[in-house]
Amino acid sequence: MAEEFSRSVEDGLRLAKRIYFGNDRAVAPPKPPASMTKSETGFLPTGPMVYAVINDPAIVDNPDIPSYQPHVHGRCDPPALIPIQMNAIELVAECYLDTALVTLSGTWRLHCVSSVRSSDCRIAVPMGAQGSILGAEVSVNNNRKYYFTQLVDLEGDIRKENWLEARDGGFLKPHIFTFDIPQIDGGSIISVKFRWSQNILCRNDLFSLLVPFTFPDFVNPAGKRMSKKEAMQVKVNAVTGNEFQPHQMSHPLKEKRHSDEGTKVFTYDSNVLSFTKSDFRFSYIVPSSQINGGVLLESPSSGDFGEKEVFCMYLSPGNLQSYKVFRKDIVFVIDISGSMRGKLIEDMKSSLSAALSKLDADDSFSIIAFNGESYQFSSSLELASKDNIEKATEWINMNFVAGGDTNISNPLKTAIEMLSGGRSSVPIVFLVTDGTVENERQICDMVKKRMVKKESISPRIYTFGIGPFCNQYFLRMLAVIGRGQHDTALDVDTVQLRMQELLDKASSLVLANITVETFDNWDKVELYPFHLPDLSSTGPLVLSGSYKGHFPETVKVKGVLADFNNFDLDVKIRKFKDLPVEKLCARDQIDYLTAKAWLLENKELEQKVVEMSLDTGFMSEYTGMTVLGHDLAKSKHKAKLKRKYTTRKRRNIQGEPVILLPNMGIGFGDLTRTMENVQPGCEEPRLPDQAELLVLAASHCCGRLCNHCCCMCCIQCCGKINHQFANTITQLCVGIGCYSCFSCCVDLCCADMDG
Repeated sequence: MAEEFSRSVEDGLRLAKRIYFGNDRAVAPPKPPASMTKSETGFLPTGPMVYAVINDPAIVDNPDIPSYQPHVHGRCDPPALIPIQMNAIELVAECYLDTALVTLSGTWRLHCVSSVRSSDCRIAVPMGAQGSILGAEVSVNNNRKYYFTQLVDLEGDIRKENWLEARDGGFLKPHIFTFDIPQIDGGSIISVKFRWSQNILCRNDLFSLLVPFTFPDFVNPAGKRMSKKEAMQVKVNAVTGNEFQPHQMSHPLKEKRHSDEGTKVFTYDSNVLSFTKSDFRFSYIVPSSQINGGVLLESPSSGDFGEKEVFCMYLSPGNLQSYKVFRKDIVFVIDISGSMRGKLIEDMKSSLSAALSKLDADDSFSIIAFNGESYQFSSSLELASKDNIEKATEWINMNFVAGGDTNISNPLKTAIEMLSGGRSSVPIVFLVTDGTVENERQICDMVKKRMVKKESISPRIYTFGIGPFCNQYFLRMLAVIGRGQHDTALDVDTVQLRMQELLDKASSLVLANITVETFDNWDKVELYPFHLPDLSSTGPLVLSGSYKGHFPETVKVKGVLADFNNFDLDVKIRKFKDLPVEKLCARDQIDYLTAKAWLLENKELEQKVVEMSLDTGFMSEYTGMTVLGHDLAKSKHKAKLKRKYTTRKRRNIQGEPVILLPNMGIGFGDLTRTMENVQPGCEEPRLPDQAELLVLAASHCCGRLCNHCCCMCCIQCCGKINHQFANTITQLCVGIGCYSCFSCCVDLCCADMDG
């Protein structure tokens, strides 16, 4: 999908050369940067973009100045995507703990479609780290047309018989969300507002926000007099009570006074000659020399979460550069099945070798590679000496050969057994896989039974999933049971980066066996997850939960430090008027409850996830996203209608279609593709139907010849050839057409016989 999208944009830029901008010599047709043309995905959006979806090339023209170019015969299949010109863009980010709530607003003009024609428009928005969509609104020509997204219950919604399934839209890549708006008139002004939640990268006491915000030259409006405006705003509430300091910023933001205690606002607003060519980056430091924590409270609106109130609890390590971390006994359990071949197995070799080189001399390790069988580097743990690490690296290069099936149970059982023995360390199993297996629930039961408290610290299980074919909820639940953490790389290009981040967390633990003593004897509280993971020096540990009744005035947290001394902390209870605690907790709560519902096969939990998803706007496996639209020019109550659409209780408008977007959830794994050893990231091309076969056969040969030629070039060329050469070309084209039709007929006959 990503490669096809990129090729369509490249075709669109080539097609946009037809547009006539008048006699202004400063205006030239858009030219793609040389660096972008070298990659198959070089034209993917690096900032919010809107594209004209061009099926018929004849509609491409300047809506203000018709060029009267020769008519173009044929159609674009797949459609060409012409990036339309942007007039203004605004980014607003609200930062709390490790989460940012981002709102993006922009206006574009459909500059490439004739004023008497119309086309669909595709909106594409790349999000930051682990972004989650919260909604989108689109208005055309000052609310003449209005579109918005809405979450729906995929099973229980009584309107689903009237839904239209969109062929395009959803996630182009795990961080790029797209959807189409139908039939926009040429020259229209399109206003878009898009909201999402994303992670803030944390390292010790440094917090860094990164938002994709790079725009190519071809989105700048043609002509020097066209206004171009960009604005940015960051609102930071560290919520810890400590004063924070800005560290670095990519754009010249200025601090603005804010009335709320502990909150700072930074803004930038300017008319520019061209839009920014660098992503938005903002980092800040929250200084603290010791472990600290707090509880954030908020009362949700009536009806939310079964009338329970929501709380968020965090533990922060502060800047503990001189603080002792736990000694580690770690067993790496790595999938080397057939689907890991190629780039993935090489990434595993590099990542694992880098992880081994970072072990301390008093740490110990072992490696288990698995497919249908298990292959051990050693039968017992080895000290992380220089010689042993060199031997392990050689063993990895020799034994990491992708092939065979996937069997997780046996190597996982072996790893847990190797770590039993009660040493003065944190025992860690680090599991990596890209597939799913049949006995996943049985594996969870096996791990539960083996997590007995014979040792002072039971084995921790960290899980890392690669691609869309593994069951991320199985891996998440496995990590919860093992008091570890889980991460995933749905995009295979991010495997090394994401895996290294999880390895860093597992390798820098400063507080283990964390319990909340106050909650032990309180049956009206529910904490997510129920087994608390350990605190790492890399960043804060953020937990959430719900409760009924009055929240205690004090909360006591206990744990064990790296020197095995006990640790106690009285956590502060903090209340904020406008702090969106519900949204800070929702993503993790939905993921945890989905994993629990999968494990227990519990329909009531599934329904709880649905209610939580609809209330907070975060996607789930049991809800889908729809696009609804209405022509507000026909309504007498525009403002009333618009306000109505922004609530959860809104419904589709009578007579208007409800379009269900595809590719929204990550699913519960794909056993069939795992057994077939399909590589993550490999896309199956869409097979054309029988009618399309005829069109493709007739146009394939000429399409290759004309791919880089415009109509005027063809006319000028044909005007210079003699009659004999023209007759020869005509006979050749007739012969090729007959051959193509014959091949097409054979394909159709074969398809009919198969049917």
